[in-house]
Amino acid sequence: MRPRAAWALKALFFILASVCAWYSGYLLAELIPDVPLSSAVYSIQSLGDRPVLKAPAPKRQKCDHWTSCPPNTYAYRLLSGGGRNKYAKICFEDELLIGEKTGNVGRGINIAIVNYMTGKVIATQYFDMYAGDNSGPMTKFIEGAPAKSLLFMVTHDDGSSRLKEDAKKAIGALGSKEIRNMKFRSSWVFLTAKGLELPAGIQREKINHSDNSKNRYSGWPAEIQIEGCIPRQAS
Repeated sequence: MRPRAAWALKALFFILASVCAWYSGYLLAELIPDVPLSSAVYSIQSLGDRPVLKAPAPKRQKCDHWTSCPPNTYAYRLLSGGGRNKYAKICFEDELLIGEKTGNVGRGINIAIVNYMTGKVIATQYFDMYAGDNSGPMTKFIEGAPAKSLLFMVTHDDGSSRLKEDAKKAIGALGSKEIRNMKFRSSWVFLTAKGLELPAGIQREKINHSDNSKNRYSGWPAEIQIEGCIPRQAS
């Protein structure tokens, strides 16, 4: 093919390609809405700013239960002390009856007495079972609880060294099966009632003995807890 004919053919292809490109651009412009470029860029950037739907945070339950108690029941949670500095706690109806924040927790056996009919606290006290002669006063405190009352007991540090027979009998009479198994620095929690019967399904007592091969803390076992719901209309 002569050079001049080849040049003319290339020019024709170039013109046809230019026309096709122009026409394609024209069609594309007709199909796209007339939106300013800045608005389009903003729309793309704002995709990351739109709120992401999240599951609502779980509602806090009384005494930090995982699930709420049924209607017409009392929520409770007993937690023994752990080591020297993790203090015992007694929570009833979301009120901290005994604990570090309330300033009424101490070494030994901590006890709270609650009026079953009203749900109001009657008295709280801790009794040092490592130093002093406090077993007798604790026995009187327990025996002085009025009828139709709930009693909550938790240990912090040591609750057995000076625990005497009179106290063991008084607590045993209220249904404790572990009070005579208490050892040095055992973690112990106990729920009982005076003048009424609690449902059989309620967890009432738990104990964890100090064992140097298993202790969570140096010289102390792990803290233990029980929690649940007490019907307001017990038999």
